[in-house]
This record gives sequence, C-alpha cells and structure tokens, in this order.
Amino acid sequence: MQQIMNIKPLSLLAAATLWGAAISANATPVLNESAIAQQQFGQDAPWYEHNIPFFEASNPLLVNIYYYRWKLFRAHQRDLGAKGYISTEFLDDVGWQREPYASLNDATGFHILEGRWLRNRRYTDDYIRYMYQSGGNDRHFSEAIADASYQRYLVDGNKAFILKQLPAMEKIYRQWQDHFDAKQGLYWVEPIADATEYTISSIDASGGKDGFFKGFAFRPTINSYMVANAEAISHLAALAGNKNTAARYQHTASTLKNQLINRLWDPKLGHFADRYKEDNQFVHYGDFIRGPELAGFVPWTYNLVPDTPKYAAAWQRLLSASGFAGRFGLRTVTPDYQYYMKQYRYFAPTGAPECQWNGPVWPYQTTQVLTAMANVLENDHQQQVTKADYMQLLNQYAALHMMNNQPDLQEDYDPDNGKVIVGLDRSHHYFHSGFNDLIISGLVGVRPSGTNRLTVSPLVPTDGPEALRYFALQSLPYHGHLLSVVYDRDGKHYGSKGLRVYVDGKKAAERQTLGPLTLTINQAKLAAYSAPIDQLVQLDKKGYPKLSASQNTDINALHQAVDGRVWFFPELANGWDAKAEGEKPAWYQLDFAKPRHLSGTELSFFAADKGYSAPNAYRVEAWIGGKWQTLAEHQAPVAGGINHDHFQAVTTQKLRLQFRLAPQKTMRLVEIKAFD
Repeated sequence: MQQIMNIKPLSLLAAATLWGAAISANATPVLNESAIAQQQFGQDAPWYEHNIPFFEASNPLLVNIYYYRWKLFRAHQRDLGAKGYISTEFLDDVGWQREPYASLNDATGFHILEGRWLRNRRYTDDYIRYMYQSGGNDRHFSEAIADASYQRYLVDGNKAFILKQLPAMEKIYRQWQDHFDAKQGLYWVEPIADATEYTISSIDASGGKDGFFKGFAFRPTINSYMVANAEAISHLAALAGNKNTAARYQHTASTLKNQLINRLWDPKLGHFADRYKEDNQFVHYGDFIRGPELAGFVPWTYNLVPDTPKYAAAWQRLLSASGFAGRFGLRTVTPDYQYYMKQYRYFAPTGAPECQWNGPVWPYQTTQVLTAMANVLENDHQQQVTKADYMQLLNQYAALHMMNNQPDLQEDYDPDNGKVIVGLDRSHHYFHSGFNDLIISGLVGVRPSGTNRLTVSPLVPTDGPEALRYFALQSLPYHGHLLSVVYDRDGKHYGSKGLRVYVDGKKAAERQTLGPLTLTINQAKLAAYSAPIDQLVQLDKKGYPKLSASQNTDINALHQAVDGRVWFFPELANGWDAKAEGEKPAWYQLDFAKPRHLSGTELSFFAADKGYSAPNAYRVEAWIGGKWQTLAEHQAPVAGGINHDHFQAVTTQKLRLQFRLAPQKTMRLVEIKAFD
C-alpha cells in the first residue's frame, strides 16, 4: 500500500558561519539533535549539528557506527584553500596519491554518495568541481564518478551546478577509449588499476607466483562503471536539452550493458566474471577466470542485470559458507580457489602483510555488494536474498568497524577470524567505502528520484532477530527540504505506531506497517551557503607561507598545522606540538611574503590522549606598522573542536600565535586557518 501526498516548496533560511551553512526549518518532534551532537561529538558538535542527518535505532551498534562514519567523513575532509574541500582515502599521505592534494579517484564515488546527504552542499560541490574542473579525476583508477555525481544531483536537484560538469564528464569518458577493446566490445583494466591487486586474473596470469601487476582483464567492475557513467551523462544531457548527446550516450550505455551481460556472464560459474585480455603461457585472451569473485556482483550495484531466475541464482553463493559468506565478512574470492588467502606481499620496513584481494574482506566491495543487494530487494522478483539477509550483512559489516572496543575501520580483514590483515599506520580510519548511505538509502529506504516523486521503502524485516523495534532518520536534505522518517513497531518508543515521513517538520505520509511510501515533493529553492577560503593552507611544504616557531621546528610538524587537514583521532599524529617552558610563551608564526587581508581565524587543538591539552589561552597577532598588534585573545580554548576568532579586518604580511601552555601538558595545534 502506498500513500501519495503533495508537498509545496517552503521558503528556507540559510544559517552561514565559518564552519558551514545549514537549512533551517521547523523541527520534527523525535530527536534532540543538539543533545545527540554533544554526546557523540563533544566540542566539535556544532559542525555535525548543522550538517548531518541524525539517526536513532533499536540496534545500538548501527547507531554507534553511523555517527563514527560521520566522524570519519569529517576527518578525511581536506581544505585545499582556493580549490575548496575534497575527501581523502587515507588520513595521511601515501606514495600513490595525486600530489600535492592527497586525492585518489578510486574512493571518490563512495565519498560523494556519503556526502550528498550533508545539509551544507559546499563540501560535495567543491569535491565534484575538483574532480571535473581541477583535474582531480586523473583516471589513476577505474571509477564511477559521473554516476555518483548524478546520484548527488538526485538528492539536491541543483541543475545549474551539475550541468557545469557535463563537458568534463564527456571528455573523461572519451579518454577511457584507450581501455576499450573493439573485438570484445568491452573495457579492460589491470586489476591494480581497478584498486584491486592480487585478484584471480593477476595471480593466475603469473602462474601463481605473484599478482601485484598484470592480469589485464575485461572485468564486470570497469564495464559496470562505464555503463553507469554513460547513463549519467545521457540523463544530464537530456536535462540540458541536448537530445542528440543524450541519445548517443544512451546508445553507448545500452550497447555496453548488452556486451557486459552477454560476454561477462560465465554460465559454467553462474556468475559475472573476468575474461582475460592478457595472453601468455598461463592464461589466454578471451578465457574466463577459473573462479567467482565478489566483484561479480557489481553489475547489480548499478541496476544493470535482467530480473530473471538465471541471474538471480548467483546470489545463493553470496550467503553460502562455502561461497562468499565468511564468518566475519564477505570474502573477495571463494575458499575453493587454489591461492585463497595466500599472502604474497609484505610491507618491507616491518614485514607486515600488505593488500590483497584473494579472499580478505574489504569494506570497499562489501559496500558495493550491500548497495547491489538493496537494489535487488527493491527492484527484482527473486527468492535468494531477503531483508533479513541485508540487515544481517549490514550488522556484520558494522561489527568490522570495531577495533580494541573502539571504532577504527581498517583496510581489510580475515573473513574467517575477523582479524585485521594489513594494520599499518596508514590503515587507521580508512575511507574507501560507504556506510551511512547504506543506512539512508538502504535500511531507511530513501530512494532519490530525478522527478518530484520520492519513495521511502525501508529494508527492515518485520520480525526475527534482524528486525528493528524503532528507527528515526531526521533532518535529511532532499530537493531543498528537510525530511524525517520515523518508525515505531508498537508505538511504545515514539508514541505513535507505524511508519511516518515528515517534510519540513510536518507529517506528510504515514502507514501502520513497514512498507513503501511514495510522496510528491516539489523542488524548493536551495539555501545559499558561505564558502570562506582559507588563506593559510600549504599543500606541499614549499613556498609560502614560511613557517617558524619557538620550538619543534621540524618542517613536517610545522606543515601539519597548515595542511588543510583536521582530525582528532589519536592513532595518527597531526599537528604542531609544543611543551611548556616555564613562563615563556610558545609561538607559531607565518610569513605570507605579500600582504593578506584577514578578518578571522579558526584554531583546533588535540587532547584525545592524557598527555595533551589545549593551551590555557592564546593570542592572535599581526605584523602591522613594524610591530606586532593583537587581533584577538582567546581564554580557555577547547580541544577536539574549532575555536573561532573574529576581528576587525587587517592587512598584514605576517601572522603570529602566542600560546600560554598548560603546565605538564603538551599542546598540539592541529590546524590554523585564517579568512578574508
């Protein structure tokens, strides 16, 4: 049963500050967002309170990981100054990132799908612009960024913004022709360039001796991405009124999809599988790989597979203990593969295991498969997987986030004992996956649309151990409105039985049982947002600003305080440390080489370890008229959050911070930003 309601656009207010902008609307009566933000995020609560949708459920693990994943998202934001914000895959630098920005395009799709649900559109706008206007999508890895950007458009409805990206989307799509094989009518990729090394194709192409490189193959992954990107470009061209371009890309998508379905379905395996482009003494061009991989479910991630029993049967293997269903997570290959879990690669300095895709659980592909399963449950007529299966796998995935009783997502895991495999310093709080989108579009079932029709169809079973007694998702931005979805099985938690949807604080649709609700929601005017530019960011430890300090003058430490990164996780150090030296103040100085116009600063400090503390006080000074002049004084600043200082605008070539440090404590200045 579906209930249809018409919702007219409401006027919305923008609340803009240095830390963001938010849609303001009537509050719904279920969750106390301010209290939850304080409980979950402490001194950093304001950013979350003005940005994220809030979530509650009768399953505390899902709630815990949901809020952790927003911490993860925020920690991976990098402010590039004039280029705006992006998201990183690793908190710290790695050797294969795009310099000097630290971006990696293989994780971008996940970042956009998570970030599309933030109320402040700036962060995802900046990131998409960076990918398409600033060369961020360097094709280092295979990707579905055009599709993710289109999926973001389905949430905010910002036609003008997304159409500006269309020419670059087309250009990048055409560039992938260098990976197209006309004989097969398919795209090929080296597995490592698919962000997956030591797959079946690459291991077997070496005769079982290696697998880091080679193994070139026509893969279900890259071909699914290219279909999805072509479909996104087609939709956007139609939106722009360019019928010829829309038709051309739709034809491209349809042709490639047919090739994917017809040529990458292995009837012997009953699974979508790689076929070799490589041809050597071990493997031969056009042959299928010899076993199923979890990557074979990716065509369902993009709704590309016909709804027939033939293809649906592949899902049986997902839930089988002899298939992909490890005790602690989804294996990337089945355990009957000859080289299942054989460790080939080690980190040279320590001998610790390195990344492989011959069995380990990867949050990356777990996210893709759960997205695929949500699509199957929503769109297909099949008997292989159920909502209870989705919830069980979502819970299993959530449990992987826990390490030493604290959330700390790592790169990969042993499917049979749940232990972290890679576990290097870089692996802490790894961001090449999604989770909150699985909660929002999967569990809660908000399925965005390019029209004014929205369907809310929760993937929550009505009974059994995976059922939820209640859940609520509040202040979710959608087409210029704020949505809330509330479910109470018996009315004992929220005071009213059934499923309800609110729009801008007003009840818009309801039903007594779990099931789909369809609403008509017209596009409202989007709230404007503030986009201040950090004048101090230094991306590459070179040039200006020139950095100096009263102590700890290591260039890496000095640089970390202006590198555009703010996180408060204790596992990886990030910032400039200083210790009290009697009554002598510590100072940190920046020389811009030429005058800068400034009117405000943001300082953040770390205190998640016992030995650290914010300073007792600090002073912001500017070099004006041949002497230092005080711009702002801040008593009792907070740690683990942002300290804002606003002052009368000045023009200066130098900025200095003077700190009065707490005795017996170390101060870590995580980041200093300054704004015009």
